[in-house]
Amino acid sequence: MLDKNIDLSDKRILVTGAAGFIGANLVIELMERFPGCRILGIDNVNNYYDVGIKEYRLDRIAEAANEDDQFELVRGSIADRDIIDRVFEEFKPEVVVNLAAQAGVRYSIENPDAYMEANMIGFYNILEACRHNPVEHLVYASSSSVYGSNKKIPYSVEDKVDNPVSLYAATKKSNELLAHAYSKLYGIPSTGLRFFTVYGPAGRPDMAYFGFTNKLIKGETIKIFNYGNCKRDFTFVDDIVEGVVNVMQVAPSENENGARYKVYNIGNNDPVNLLDFVDILQQELISAGVLPEDYDFDGHKELVPMQPGDVEITYADVSALEEDFGFKPSTSLRDGLRAFAKWYKEYYRI
Repeated sequence: MLDKNIDLSDKRILVTGAAGFIGANLVIELMERFPGCRILGIDNVNNYYDVGIKEYRLDRIAEAANEDDQFELVRGSIADRDIIDRVFEEFKPEVVVNLAAQAGVRYSIENPDAYMEANMIGFYNILEACRHNPVEHLVYASSSSVYGSNKKIPYSVEDKVDNPVSLYAATKKSNELLAHAYSKLYGIPSTGLRFFTVYGPAGRPDMAYFGFTNKLIKGETIKIFNYGNCKRDFTFVDDIVEGVVNVMQVAPSENENGARYKVYNIGNNDPVNLLDFVDILQQELISAGVLPEDYDFDGHKELVPMQPGDVEITYADVSALEEDFGFKPSTSLRDGLRAFAKWYKEYYRI
């Protein structure tokens, strides 16, 4: 295991995407675990999905704050250079976690501009700010989508990732390359985290488990891609946050290229077939009282071909994470979907 070289207590921590799914959960965990830390969040709170859920997450952060000044939110885009420069000059963050991004594989096919702005220009702005205002550690979100059409499974951080099948994947791979170059040139210690299909309470409505639930509630048909033959390495949000917190406390040492740079997978290391996933989801939705016991699931399922930009399987090799931090995600899909179903019933007052 690696030795921790950053104590997050009393640190000034910048979290971009703080109203996002992972970002909000991370902020709450940091405030609860590390006394005296001050967190500045940046988020443009855009309407890519229901803004009400983002405001709900921000309310949870406010409730968790121990002191009035423990958390502050700047509403703006990381693609706005003036905002980023001002934040770094005034707040002087010691640790930066960049989670702000335009998410979603399919949306990147329809609206590439949003991805170039947030994922490329925005990340470049963060790197430039870290260059001119040195930080102890930059941690940033990458994605399992960088593995693209790789046939070898499970996906290892040692694998080549030169075959993205979506613009979203290409922007995330570009983030890793930029981070490596800036680490080599300017000594910025940076760690990229390839997240695998994150889910849980108050998650993103554009993700399958949430979208399926919304459709089933309305009596609409859910489409299961690749005729149900896809597998996903579903990773519960609490496990993702635990991984991020672990990584934040260990700034990487120089690698063989002279860069202080690392990349890790964070996934459940247990891919689940989509049909099995839907079966577990329906059981938990019934158990939580979101759907009636006699709901006709078979009448609301449609098996359809693969969508452009999708891949058949995601499967994380997390041996590097386990070796360096003694940690690997462990929440079962059933336990995670049970937590989601209970939250859904409460949030939507069913």
